[in-house]
Amino acid sequence: MKSITIKGSERESVGKVATKALRNAGLVPCVLYGGNQAVHFSAEEMAFKNLVYTPNAHTVVIELGKKTYNAILQDIQVHPVSDKILHIDFFELFEDKEITMEVPVKVVGVSPGVLLGGVLRLNQRRLKVKALPKNLPDFIDADISSMEMGNKLYVTKLVSDHYKLLHPENTVVAQVRISRAAMKAAQEAAKAAKTPTKGKK
Repeated sequence: MKSITIKGSERESVGKVATKALRNAGLVPCVLYGGNQAVHFSAEEMAFKNLVYTPNAHTVVIELGKKTYNAILQDIQVHPVSDKILHIDFFELFEDKEITMEVPVKVVGVSPGVLLGGVLRLNQRRLKVKALPKNLPDFIDADISSMEMGNKLYVTKLVSDHYKLLHPENTVVAQVRISRAAMKAAQEAAKAAKTPTKGKK
């Protein structure tokens, strides 16, 4: 999985007054969990642009002076009106420990059902996976090349040896639904087949 580097500074004061001062200075207060103890730090809000405002999933390299941590974004608090980032929680990664995170689904192939007028519906845009950090995928490919009209693609079709999908087996990832136009055409065709042709005895 691709990573993004965030450069920040450790913070000593973690109270409300110190936090407010950080935000007023254009900085985002953050906490890194998962290690022996929580690490409190801050970084410029612009540093999170490519991490937060994207549909893609990334791991994060946090650089705090001479210290470096590998992590993933765990939780984010955003102002309900201004959308300004208020706080971010990260979770530290370790090479020998599996981690759980959501990974975006990428549709691959062309559905025969869609070519015939069906409508593709992506039921799950992200799937929760569990894997070692080195095995975290950038995307989970959903191959629709064999999906006919009315077919559903279940999560069981997306299994991998590199990661586990944490969803029930009956979870529908995508489906090709019959469009109104296709349904109307089918009904008209069926009606025409039942109607006897004039002039024949």
